[in-house]
Amino acid sequence: MSVSARTADSFPSHLLNRDLALIFASNFFGSFGDGLYSYLLPVYMTRTLGTSSTEIGILYAIVNLFGASTLLLGGILADRYDPKKVMAVGWALWVPAPILFALARTWPEMILGMVFWGFWLGGPPTTSYVVRAADKNRLTLSFATLSAGWALGYVFSPAIGGYLASTVGMRVVFLLASTLYASAGIVLLFITSQRPADRVQIHSEQERSIFKLLRERKVLRLSILFALIMFNLMMFRPFISRFLADIYSYSEVEIGVLGSVLFFGAAFLGILLGRIGDRWRTRYALATALVFCSLSLALLLVSGDFYILAIALFLAGCSYTMWSLMNAIIGPLAPEFSRARWTSIPQAIGMFSSTIAPFIGGVLYDVSPRYPFAIAIATMLVLSLLVATKIFDKA
Repeated sequence: MSVSARTADSFPSHLLNRDLALIFASNFFGSFGDGLYSYLLPVYMTRTLGTSSTEIGILYAIVNLFGASTLLLGGILADRYDPKKVMAVGWALWVPAPILFALARTWPEMILGMVFWGFWLGGPPTTSYVVRAADKNRLTLSFATLSAGWALGYVFSPAIGGYLASTVGMRVVFLLASTLYASAGIVLLFITSQRPADRVQIHSEQERSIFKLLRERKVLRLSILFALIMFNLMMFRPFISRFLADIYSYSEVEIGVLGSVLFFGAAFLGILLGRIGDRWRTRYALATALVFCSLSLALLLVSGDFYILAIALFLAGCSYTMWSLMNAIIGPLAPEFSRARWTSIPQAIGMFSSTIAPFIGGVLYDVSPRYPFAIAIATMLVLSLLVATKIFDKA
């Protein structure tokens, strides 16, 4: 059975129907809470907890490890139960994370919070839900717009988080973030349910396991591409804010403002790339995002001028659009009866590949803070060429 009511009301009518508008709102609330501290977290761990680059890498590797594992679980649950409930539970599991960060006094005490922060149940059910609920002629733009809702939550929150951290302290910031996570989950309870499509009528031989799905060449090829992209993103992304502090000596407030610029870029460029994907092909939009991201890191390395860094961080917003662009490629290719499980495989493999990426990035950063960024520049340019020259079909 398809969505029980495809929602006649729309918001706005030309793009997002009611359900997708509520997902947009949920993304905004959740990301606003996340942006209050996530961009500053590496700086907080360094300056307050005395955490080294390698230890920061270990903590982010824990997040990615649990993220990869729970993506697979989210795919299985979403194919068997109502996806909206799985999405809401995903937000609920994030609620304890910032509270545990606030209580931590040493970096090992951050581990449990990182575990909760790594529960990413919502990825596969959201992809499956959007594919069924969105206008098929504007699917890439729908994914990009929902991603923009996530990015818009970050536009002001890093600057606000930086200001609050410098005035009332990070503990208040962490508690406020937890409240906003809870709000994001509550909003999702009001979207239309999507029941499993009469699963009892599907023959058992059609219910393919994760391992059988992985043997499909199309799934495997997309999984490798997802893995390479996510590895590169997670190798450098946790160290951007620390680079600004260590190399250019910016304060928490200044770093927060640049973080807001980054996510404004993610929102603006995400919608632009979504239109490129729907008008031409999604793979061209993805290749463009990779090129923009490489350019942004090059600018980051060559100048500490605030305005040049603002341009660099604006373009770096493309690094937050790649997940939605990949989902716009993967989602329509998946069979209806196992879409969430099907899409969870490339997502999970991408996250598994990035599990060690922050650790490697931390080791490279200790050798030279410029190394993680320089390596990512070269690798993403190569990936952009591979994507643009049709490494996968029907994208």
